[in-house]
Amino acid sequence: MKNLTKSIKNFLVSEDGPTAVEYAVMLALIVIVCLTAIQAVGTNANAKFEQVRDALT
Repeated sequence: MKNLTKSIKNFLVSEDGPTAVEYAVMLALIVIVCLTAIQAVGTNANAKFEQVRDALT
């Protein structure tokens, strides 16, 4: 019975679960920022290529 109580106490005190969740949230936010930046760069590059195309024709 002591081992069960000790195991439950250690599980409740352990911070591994919340830390993993925090890392997952940070990773998700980083991915969202990267995708937004890539989309913005792609949009700007596309506009520049269209400008060059129009200038050549």
